[in-house]
Amino acid sequence: MPSYTRPAKRSLTLCGHRTSVTLEEPFWRAFQVAARVEGVSVNALAARIDATRPQGVGLASAIRVYVLEEALKAPERFAAE
Repeated sequence: MPSYTRPAKRSLTLCGHRTSVTLEEPFWRAFQVAARVEGVSVNALAARIDATRPQGVGLASAIRVYVLEEALKAPERFAAE
């Protein structure tokens, strides 16, 4: 059964500047897993996603899509989270 939560705002530092991103808790957890799997910090992964997202796409949306794509490629990484 999915765990429905209100989106939570968290602060990130991207290339030296502070920003905030609002995501649901399951996305935050999966994003942390993805960063750990890649061996980078959450800030570093967010900066990479930020640098490559299309113009007009919000950072939170880009992170959700990234997490979904990673989970679909390797669901076993996210199963226990």
